[in-house]
Amino acid sequence: MKLPAILQEAADEVMEMQVAPLIDCVFLLLIYFMVSASLKKTEADLGISLPGAAMQSQPASMPDEQLIEIDDRARIVLNGKIYDPAGASDLPELTATLIRYRQACVAAKTKSLITIVCADDIPHQRAIDVLNACAAAQLKNVSFGMKQ
Repeated sequence: MKLPAILQEAADEVMEMQVAPLIDCVFLLLIYFMVSASLKKTEADLGISLPGAAMQSQPASMPDEQLIEIDDRARIVLNGKIYDPAGASDLPELTATLIRYRQACVAAKTKSLITIVCADDIPHQRAIDVLNACAAAQLKNVSFGMKQ
């Protein structure tokens, strides 16, 4: 059985796939995902080095030190006052208080020291939020303590 001429021409044509539109789609998707992705530094990349234990031969005089506690319910307590709600990550009240503390230390020409004491079961992000508040207040002498 012989096919008509039009059908014979269509059968002889080789169908080719257009690659250029596919490459365009791939690049558009790549650009979309690069723009919409949010870069967040993971906790493992922070590189915190903990100090070792050392014995002192004589007692040292400690300058005025502020103790920031993070309790079991992820509340932040400084000098007996609770700052910012437990879900907030920017901590504007704590940051403002720490800025005033740094300014008072500069005026008194003393060293500003901050110690962060965390409860055992808090999310690590809460401690990072407090560190970010200290960084926003330009405090550099920040250390971690343990509850006794």
